[in-house]
Amino acid sequence: MKAVFKLRIFLIFVVVLTTSCPLSSESLKDALKGKFLIGVAINANQVSGKDTASIRIVKQQFNSIVPENCMKSEVIHPQEDKFDFTQADQYVKFGEENKMFIVGHCLIWHSQTPPWFFVDKDGKDVTREVLIERMKKHISTVVGRYKGQVKSWDVVNEAINDDGSWRKSKFYTIIGEDFIRLAFEFAHEADPNVLLCYNDYSMANPGRREGVIKMITKLQEQGVKVDGIGMQGHFSMDYPSISEEEKSILAFSKLGVKLMITELDLTVLPSPKENTGADVSTSYTYKKEMNPYPDGLPDSVATRWTNRMNDFLKLFLKHQDKIIRVTLWGVTDVQTWRNDWPIPGRTDYPLLFDRNYKAKPIVGTFIKEATPNP
Repeated sequence: MKAVFKLRIFLIFVVVLTTSCPLSSESLKDALKGKFLIGVAINANQVSGKDTASIRIVKQQFNSIVPENCMKSEVIHPQEDKFDFTQADQYVKFGEENKMFIVGHCLIWHSQTPPWFFVDKDGKDVTREVLIERMKKHISTVVGRYKGQVKSWDVVNEAINDDGSWRKSKFYTIIGEDFIRLAFEFAHEADPNVLLCYNDYSMANPGRREGVIKMITKLQEQGVKVDGIGMQGHFSMDYPSISEEEKSILAFSKLGVKLMITELDLTVLPSPKENTGADVSTSYTYKKEMNPYPDGLPDSVATRWTNRMNDFLKLFLKHQDKIIRVTLWGVTDVQTWRNDWPIPGRTDYPLLFDRNYKAKPIVGTFIKEATPNP
């Protein structure tokens, strides 16, 4: 009788537990269905199918992809008269086969643009007219090739400085402010139905925020089609504040555009300079003291990281009516660019999946946050 009684008590306990604590969704994309897309950047080994462990994670957890490098102009347009679509075609094929929301990244950027783009046969800067024609050919060819397949393009990347001024890139110094208007117009001509977005880092910085608002407002006044703003999420443990990030979400949404949280990662490593942003040209010499966790994160640091990442993810959930996509900049910690930027040779832990291709606790935590109670 005692055994029967204990069994009944156990069954009652199981029923109470399962009804009061429902099972969470199996994946991030399931938990976030109806809220926003959850995306990830994939690299050459993943695009080609070599990194099978990462591909399993991508298929299980995400419903949107963005290319880390294979659509940047130095890869896709290495010479004036030569396009190389090998990797880009593989990327788009992977996205279509797995029913992903495919993002193109990026058409116009001051970095990772091949040197020929800005110079003539004598190595001198080309004229304004020549650079505009080269821009048009590049954008028309690339966007046109993937018309109807790529659903969203980062048309221009990182054109504004922290103080709100224009970055003095070759596009700016040769063409002027008009380069951004022209880029959006050329992209719209090539595919009238694709989402066209501006993408930048440190978007919680008040100066950059106001500079981007001023730029987008002027484009809208000129009748230019700008559908969205990508707010890069290259965060650290102390920058930006949640409140400043929220101010930017609210301010940008007032422009009537769609918002995306792009390039999301959260470094735990010390920075050699305060608020370094995400300028890929920034680089510092390796020092051992700047690589404090080569063999793994202490539990206390891992807990702080989880809480910090969760605060951002909860903020994005809070504003799910304004945000259409959140994209991680990489699949696992072993592949993250943060291991080599801004100091090469370090060991960082900025993503949702660890070096063993296992989900970190934040994945389960976020799934619970996103899953409504019955």
